[in-house]
Amino acid sequence: MANSLTIAGIDAGYGAVRVLDGVSLTVGAGETVALLGTNGNGKSTLMKSVMGIVRPSKGSIKALIDGTEHELVGLATEEIVDLGIGFVPEGRRLFPKLTVTENLLLGAFRPKARSQINRNLDFCLETFPRLKERAGQLAGSMSGGEQQMLALARALMSAPRILLIDEPSVGLAPLLVSRTIDKIKELKEGYNLSVLMAEQNFIQAVRIADRGYVIVHGKIAFEGESAEALNNNELIREFYLGA
Repeated sequence: MANSLTIAGIDAGYGAVRVLDGVSLTVGAGETVALLGTNGNGKSTLMKSVMGIVRPSKGSIKALIDGTEHELVGLATEEIVDLGIGFVPEGRRLFPKLTVTENLLLGAFRPKARSQINRNLDFCLETFPRLKERAGQLAGSMSGGEQQMLALARALMSAPRILLIDEPSVGLAPLLVSRTIDKIKELKEGYNLSVLMAEQNFIQAVRIADRGYVIVHGKIAFEGESAEALNNNELIREFYLGA
């Protein structure tokens, strides 16, 4: 069934500081949508608003999950995850003193994911062979690239229908960034996910994005209906490509 996300007119921030101002965007069924922006423009705040970590002061966030629509504003984070929305936060946020396997199994805590543990675990270890090699290693002792793999795999263990990924390239070497982006595409296609990916690495993001948005100072400054439209936009050329 169709799984999509519709964000309409969201205002959000921290205390008296407004970060998001009337943000609207959509992620259609089976799409990968890139949310592009440099640091401090509101990408992470939008992600946290969808996940219930930051409570919007205005607007609506609706998720269509397996054909049923849900209003996310007002729900607790655990309720949002339980609906089938996975989140890979910036900085990975792993359990550093637990092993790779323990981190993965904790990702499958939601009831609907428990019956799929073996299938999802096999898929994750096949997709990320390094995690299989490191199964008994403490997550905190792994390299940045390995930790990012683990964060992606842990989110997949929750059997999500919609996946949010916040800054997957942060702290990674260029070669690892490319591999990580490729793996996101592989996961999306393997599980028919709808993906919203916040990223400041424009060149890598548009390689797998169906379309995208540019956020500037908490507002959507441009909506590109295709990767080609993003590549040809003057705003992107100025801020990302130095043109």
